[in-house]
Amino acid sequence: MPRPDPFHRIVEARMRAFLAAAGGLALAVLLVLAVTATGEPGGGTSPRPLLTTVPTAPGP
Repeated sequence: MPRPDPFHRIVEARMRAFLAAAGGLALAVLLVLAVTATGEPGGGTSPRPLLTTVPTAPGP
């Protein structure tokens, strides 16, 4: 069955784009909720400071 007119093609294309955007938004929200539900990691920080050195200045 042929399409009635070009207007319906535009409407269908926009509807497909809208549904794709809505699906992407739903997946993003689900990902955020899944990461939030896992909670924070059980590890801790080290009591010792991270020791770093400063390079020597070039010169004579």
